[in-house]
Amino acid sequence: MKKKKREEKEKIEVEIKEEEEVEAEETSTNKDDAQSGLKERVEELEKTNEELNDRLIRRLAEFENYKKRTDLEKSEIFKYAAESFIIKVLAVHEDLQRSLSHIEEENKDALRDGLKLVAEKFTQILDEQGVKKIDAMGKEFDHEYHEALLQQPSKKFPPNTVINEVESGYMYKDKVLKHAKVIVSQEVVDDTEEIKEENNSGE
Repeated sequence: MKKKKREEKEKIEVEIKEEEEVEAEETSTNKDDAQSGLKERVEELEKTNEELNDRLIRRLAEFENYKKRTDLEKSEIFKYAAESFIIKVLAVHEDLQRSLSHIEEENKDALRDGLKLVAEKFTQILDEQGVKKIDAMGKEFDHEYHEALLQQPSKKFPPNTVINEVESGYMYKDKVLKHAKVIVSQEVVDDTEEIKEENNSGE
């Protein structure tokens, strides 16, 4: 009887031990699974964080570029704000200059002197605004600053040189406000040489 009870007791203890071992294994497996899941979640969050940082950096760069572009546009607007006014003023300035050039010396001294003062004052105002006359006479023709009205043969000047200024040109700071309208020299063709060449070709 005692032996049977002892065997039953040992059997129960073995079963309990086996159950404890199974539970320990399950706990260990669950723990490993939990750690693995946690690691994956951390990696996923780190990847998401990197993507968000990358997007944020790109947005900041785009904003900086936009800000620089806007600042440049604003500075350009302020820099050339008086352009339309100056174009109108230049027409009056040119009229004054033409009037001065057509006054007769002998009987218009007072008028000439008065107009001269006005023109000088006008020139000073324009100069203070950053308006400068383009120096064209005797310079090589440059389409950036000059507008050629026609070409004339000239022995006095080399080809492609400004030999007459019909209308003055003006710069507003670093910008061409009005091109100078000019006459440009071209190479003189010797007529006698052409005749000789024609006669030789005829023979």
